Amino acid sequence: MIEQALAKEGLELSPTQIEKLKLFSDKLEWYNRVHNISGAKTKEAIVENIIDSIVPTQFIPQPKRLLDVGTGAGFPGLLLALIWEETTTDLAEPINKRATFLRLMGQELELPNLSVFKDKVENLQAEPFNLISSRAVTNTQLLLDLTKKVSSNETEYLFYKGSNVYKEIKTLDSQLKYDIVQKKKRNYLWIKQIKNDT
Repeated sequence: MIEQALAKEGLELSPTQIEKLKLFSDKLEWYNRVHNISGAKTKEAIVENIIDSIVPTQFIPQPKRLLDVGTGAGFPGLLLALIWEETTTDLAEPINKRATFLRLMGQELELPNLSVFKDKVENLQAEPFNLISSRAVTNTQLLLDLTKKVSSNETEYLFYKGSNVYKEIKTLDSQLKYDIVQKKKRNYLWIKQIKNDT
């Protein structure tokens, strides 16, 4: 199932990465029955979320350091760490059962590039990241505000949005240099620069 979904999107992964995606899918399906950490309850829904998470690796250059805000059950941060093996990836997830699952998956999937921060992102102390991603249901302005302390003029952003992205971006349009990449119902908002950032 995963192989077919990857092929459909033109995503080329190594055999090891594909096996790790299968393991993640199986573990999440099992863990979800007991701990209810994701809305993706079926194998089909999990695979759909995996593909949604990793599609941007086709158009965004691999960063050195990535921060994912509100990772939940792993979408998209854990999956990006799996694909971008050379990227140092931090996941900020304040809910204990989800953070526990993310740490467990980091070990089982053998992702030495992965760290989990069990707290709100505004409490994270770190050097600025090259890329900050989020699929959390939070508006763009709030995400930019919450991550101000861990960003710089060089930081880019990848926000996974729905159709409301155009409404959100309207008020910020003059401040941002960005692209919106559309795939089905998903709009990937790639902010390349905040123009008025000081």
